[in-house]
Amino acid sequence: MEKLCLRPYRPSDCPALARLFYETVHTVNRRDYTPRQLDAWAPEEMDLAGWDRSFRGHFALVAELEGRLAGFGDICRTGYLDRLYVGKDCQGQGVASALCQALEGAFPVPRITTCASITARGFFEKRGYRVILEQQVERRGVLLTNYQMELIL
Repeated sequence: MEKLCLRPYRPSDCPALARLFYETVHTVNRRDYTPRQLDAWAPEEMDLAGWDRSFRGHFALVAELEGRLAGFGDICRTGYLDRLYVGKDCQGQGVASALCQALEGAFPVPRITTCASITARGFFEKRGYRVILEQQVERRGVLLTNYQMELIL
């Protein structure tokens, strides 16, 4: 088994994380969303300065497998798990579980909340999260289905 390492986010990670996000959404999530929805969710051009600000404002972790970028996730102090993405070539290797476990324990909160994609819903349910609400969210004028979910700690 390859060695998994979790480390704090660094601003120099941002371009690579944006690329991983784009590639993951456009490959892993294509079974649940249309090409138009994928483009709205993960456009080719990203606001890297905005992403960097968001990562620096949250508890953000980067996962590496044998020294190569495997995934990332971040959570805010209120217990909202904002992002959790694993590279398309690192799926099914425990990366998301390791990131999630570390993020869930980052702050002393009574519950963790997240908005999970159709694709990620099953992963979160296996971790004990429950769906609170199925919703349609708008991204760049396109509606996407996701789920407000929570985990009571």
